[in-house]
Amino acid sequence: MVQNNAYLFPNSAGGRISRSNVTQRLNLAVEVAARTVPGLKKKAMSPHSFRHTTAMHLLQSGVDLTVIALWLGHEDPSTTHIYVEADLAMKEAALNRLHPVATASARYRPPDKLLAFLQPL
Repeated sequence: MVQNNAYLFPNSAGGRISRSNVTQRLNLAVEVAARTVPGLKKKAMSPHSFRHTTAMHLLQSGVDLTVIALWLGHEDPSTTHIYVEADLAMKEAALNRLHPVATASARYRPPDKLLAFLQPL
């Protein structure tokens, strides 16, 4: 039976795993994976990059931004808004859903009164 206070990723002593240990384990995993995919050696990998990538995949899959914010532990959903800003594909898709305005473009012609006002300045 799992205790309510048990850690999802415990260390060898059963306590909380440290940030440096997470980074160390990730580096070991990347080292092993790079044997199959050598390009990984050139990539900068960090626990934050996994966190960011997961958030982007959730967003692209249609998960609501507030749910992602809660899942990431953000106090304020506006903090998570950076993922929306970062996703160019989503921006492009939104722009592609727009329909052109059915008006002819016209060049602005200032009224004579405005030109007369600006002339002596």
